[in-house]
Amino acid sequence: MSSLVAAPAAILAPAPGPPLVIGVGSSLTCTGIAGDGWADALRCKGKGHRRLRWLREEVRERTRLADLVVIEGAAYGRGGQAGHHELVGQRWILTQDLRDRKIPYAVVNAQSRTIYATGSANPAKDYPKEKRARIANGMVRDAVAERYGLECDGPGRYDKANAFILAAMGLHWAGWPLAVVPARTAGPLARCPGRNAVPARKPMTWDNVEFFSCRTQG
Repeated sequence: MSSLVAAPAAILAPAPGPPLVIGVGSSLTCTGIAGDGWADALRCKGKGHRRLRWLREEVRERTRLADLVVIEGAAYGRGGQAGHHELVGQRWILTQDLRDRKIPYAVVNAQSRTIYATGSANPAKDYPKEKRARIANGMVRDAVAERYGLECDGPGRYDKANAFILAAMGLHWAGWPLAVVPARTAGPLARCPGRNAVPARKPMTWDNVEFFSCRTQG
């Protein structure tokens, strides 16, 4: 289940070209961040508040001109994993910072991201259980290379690919798809309100931002 969060219809207006959409992955050790034609990985050796502060500043700098930011949502089924408390804090810090800067944002869960990339919520289901996550990440990375021509290599390659898919989803939702995407693959976007509206270029001047959301089923 995912939620797309956007500005009210009153402030949405056609733009002369594609909006600047940035995708942000969800990881403490390596946070992927990407946009049309590029992807990077943010890696911090610190922990706790130091790491969260560093990530906030890095994401803030790279999204300061964004029209829309798409961020990976929480996987609530993994509440017992190490670092879960800090990871949830990271998401809230990043989205609150975007809201404070009046930048529309979307929250997309990992399942919907994987469907958009591969056409399946569990593309590696035929492999041994302990290998599925890594193989599925590799499939998402392969999809980025094959569909969009972007090679995500080196440290954080899976995080880069995940972030790029998030950015591609945001651009598709806004009416500027980066590639032809099969209907089933695009399914997570189908029930999002205002999916063809392009976020307005800044400056944005509304005082109290009222966001709306949509829920998508994998």
